Amino acid sequence: MTPYTLRLAEDRFAAGAGYSRALGAGPRVLYVASGQLTAGSGHADAGIDADKAWFGIGECMAMAGPDGARVLRYELVTGSAAEAGGAGRSGVESQLLLEHAIALDPAARYLMRCDRVDFDPGGEALPHGHRGGGIRCLLQGRLDVKVAEGPFRSMRPGDAWFESGKESVHAVASKDEATSFIRVSILPREIQGKSSIVYVDQGTAARSRPRRYTVFVDDPIEI
Repeated sequence: MTPYTLRLAEDRFAAGAGYSRALGAGPRVLYVASGQLTAGSGHADAGIDADKAWFGIGECMAMAGPDGARVLRYELVTGSAAEAGGAGRSGVESQLLLEHAIALDPAARYLMRCDRVDFDPGGEALPHGHRGGGIRCLLQGRLDVKVAEGPFRSMRPGDAWFESGKESVHAVASKDEATSFIRVSILPREIQGKSSIVYVDQGTAARSRPRRYTVFVDDPIEI
């Protein structure tokens, strides 16, 4: 199979700053964590407010509003294109948060989904998997995450982690504050508009404490 990599970088835009050259073509999500951004990919530019996301597959340009912006940039790349990037940006500080290989079948049909998951204090997701892999980044609160038989890891705001979807995951949110994370996943196209979660024991689904999902992007991609 062709090697694929899912990558997450954080771009911090100064007021009115933008990329000095276009980002290369490929499936991409820009999630605006704070501030305001205008982004375009060969069509009319779109304004993206805080806690909103933009999806594109062509070359991309973006510029921040008068208060700047903090953007989480997710990209699916292949082979030699899997570089952290960062050069050629004016007034934009870029930091690679995480990149991870992701197993994809070039003959299969996929979509890219970006959604935010919100836990109430003490919320819990009992052991489960997903129909595909993705990268999560904690936005607020604290989340203790256990993957397969590994130990619990305590995630803090700004921490990012990869889930393949195959290993079981158990997540417990802070009891003292609301917790949320943003994620981008590569999923089978046939589940567009449907949940990707698969519980290890279906009987536990009703016992998982409620979570709220806000879907920003759920678009087909070609790989």
